[in-house]
Amino acid sequence: MSTQIRRVVIVGGGTAGWMSAALLKKIVGKAVSVELVESEAIGTVGVGEATIPPIRLLNQVLGLNEAEFIKQTQATIKLGIMFEGWRVPEERYFHSFGAPGKNMAFCQFHHYCTKAQQLGDDTNIWDYDLNYLCAMQGKFAHINSQDPILELPYAYHFDASLYAKFLRKISESLGVVRTEGLIERVEQHDKNGDVKQLILKSGQVIQGDLFIDCSGFRGLLIQQTLGTGYQDWSHWLPCDAAVAIPSERHEHTLPYTRSIARDAGWQWRIPLQHRNGNGLVYSSRHYSQEQAENLLLNNLDTQAMGEPNHLRFTTGRRRQQWNKNVVAIGLSSGFLEPLESTSIHLIQSAIVRLTQLFPHQGVRQDAVDEYNRQSKLEFEQIRDFLILHYHLNARQGSQFWRELREMDIPDSLAEKINLFRATGSLFRQQNDLFLESSWLQVMTGQGITPQDYHPIVDNLSAAQVKGMLGKIKQIKQQPLGQLPSHDEFLRRYCGYTD
Repeated sequence: MSTQIRRVVIVGGGTAGWMSAALLKKIVGKAVSVELVESEAIGTVGVGEATIPPIRLLNQVLGLNEAEFIKQTQATIKLGIMFEGWRVPEERYFHSFGAPGKNMAFCQFHHYCTKAQQLGDDTNIWDYDLNYLCAMQGKFAHINSQDPILELPYAYHFDASLYAKFLRKISESLGVVRTEGLIERVEQHDKNGDVKQLILKSGQVIQGDLFIDCSGFRGLLIQQTLGTGYQDWSHWLPCDAAVAIPSERHEHTLPYTRSIARDAGWQWRIPLQHRNGNGLVYSSRHYSQEQAENLLLNNLDTQAMGEPNHLRFTTGRRRQQWNKNVVAIGLSSGFLEPLESTSIHLIQSAIVRLTQLFPHQGVRQDAVDEYNRQSKLEFEQIRDFLILHYHLNARQGSQFWRELREMDIPDSLAEKINLFRATGSLFRQQNDLFLESSWLQVMTGQGITPQDYHPIVDNLSAAQVKGMLGKIKQIKQQPLGQLPSHDEFLRRYCGYTD
């Protein structure tokens, strides 16, 4: 009979460790003790500074005051991502957290745009996207409206190291115990190979029933101890290195992330209250470390601060993200480049999944299998969405982009692309993180024009379609005159001073 889970031990701090600690203790509460082991001698990656809207739910569950959270983490608002030069140089498109137009019965709004375009109208889906309209004017505020057409979904940019400190305070207030120390060895049970205890260099012994591995790329428990194995996806996502550096803040703070395609990778620009986050994700087969660093430093909007931080990685996932009594969360579970800001969300979804399948009376294989099934599906769906950006390109003169354009892609992605190209139809798969509107924006931005639209659209005449689109566009424009600038919102809401 399995041992009842009373002691949970988290290995590693940073965003993954402290988010896991805070959420687990908040949800499971007094049923278990939670101890986090970390050493200040081991640094964290700490470059994940952009998020997606589900983080707002996590903050609400933890009872965070949004204004205080924004102030403490030097956060700004994120309405989406601007992709620059991804299809061809000098062209750009926006992936917003909103959806164009309005919900329509039986067919999606963009089918009406397709008909309008076939009739010679120069309209595009972003003309009807409130997130895009606000982003381009640099505006934001909470919109108090019951009309779903005026929804303004948003997330945050924040300082990941400050967020980890913020979560640590919350975790410790909930009763999480932090132990400082380096782990010298890991001991396993003789009979089943489960992790039994950690031995610190100080000689301290830390026993646990369930272990959460937040030790980063090295995977101290999930890989170094249990030898779980890794599924390598670098044949689809060949970028294997990054260089990051902060720079001085902009005079005006953009409410969106910028993703700028380069000859062998892409550059991010993330605006915070006190600085900008900058980085270059690239393929080491096409750029040397020195080339990548110089490219980044020569393409900063503001003066660099500090020294460049270099990272190496292999895109993919652990073959089991829950193995025996160890659950890998964060970089120890796998890595998908931060193109769509999913790194912090994958931490959040992993710990939520664990709480839903929490092994109160002991680890059961059926729960482990379901956890791993859901984790695998989530990683694969995000993987496909990232491949989409790279594969649908028309950039010339770059071996990197040519290889991506010509490569074989997963069947799951090919089927989705082919269906949209032929019919304009999009369907969200089970638990897909990205809604139809996200797939629509990236496919459209990367150059796919549907060859057809839903026949229900022909129930309206050309004049009626034009009139309906004009009315929706007018409604979307209405809030813009009343909204403050992004910087003014931050000043009013949390006392931000530029």
